[in-house]
Amino acid sequence: MTRWLTGLLVLAIAGTAILASLSTPPTAPPPHFTDQPPVVTDALPLELDALTWTEVRALIASGKTLAIIPTGGTEQNGPHMVLGKHNYIMRHTAARIAEALDNALVAPVVTYVPEGRIDPPSGHMAYHGTISIPGSVFAATVESAARSLRRHGFTTICLIGDSGWNQAALAAVAEKLNDEWSDSGVRVLHVSDYYFSANGQVEWLRSQGESDADIGTHAGIRDSSELLAVFPDGVRRDRMRPSNTPGMANSGVIGDPTRASAERGRKLLQLKIDAALRQIRRFAKSGPQPSS
Repeated sequence: MTRWLTGLLVLAIAGTAILASLSTPPTAPPPHFTDQPPVVTDALPLELDALTWTEVRALIASGKTLAIIPTGGTEQNGPHMVLGKHNYIMRHTAARIAEALDNALVAPVVTYVPEGRIDPPSGHMAYHGTISIPGSVFAATVESAARSLRRHGFTTICLIGDSGWNQAALAAVAEKLNDEWSDSGVRVLHVSDYYFSANGQVEWLRSQGESDADIGTHAGIRDSSELLAVFPDGVRRDRMRPSNTPGMANSGVIGDPTRASAERGRKLLQLKIDAALRQIRRFAKSGPQPSS
């Protein structure tokens, strides 16, 4: 019996060791690791998930020390737009912002964000397909991403959210990390002007003769136009209805998407991009700016 138990114990220990070895990631390469360094050219993409680790290392060494962490969401957008609306838009705008800055790389879009209480459902969670996570989980995810990027040598980290539900957590993460890293030379910016009124979208649409009711606040002219510009297949044009149409009260639409167009979307996207660039460049020159 004793030998049998001893045998089981040995097998259990061996099995644990094997599992541990399989689940342990490779150690970081030693400082002297030198492969043939990649040539840094404009042909390399700016998205981290489209680069190898040695390409990222070379790009950081070449001066690309600003990282963008974009956040979107998986939420209802009325009967006429796909759940990933924010993610498609954010991928486009983050890439355009990075291109304009010359010293930036872009992390993958965070697609799971707070969208409302799960049980009982509230906010967007009342609609099928929406995925929500607690605000604390979202904040911790963004914070960990920022800490990872700092570890690799990025010295400016910009948090950009395409959804209103993201903004408070992004502001809190930026404030927390700036306090902690105040003497490190690494700074974090919540790029609030991208999303809030500083981007000038509402004013521009008003100048085009649109009312606030038609502009709306969700799945209306702005959202629908932007998605038409970057991913037209994500818009079901035959399902577009103004929110004041009979039967549309609980559709998830607030505004009039029928007044949307790809042409308008290109203008609206550029307004967001320009607002973000202005804020990031101010930050680079004069230090952290308070979030709106």
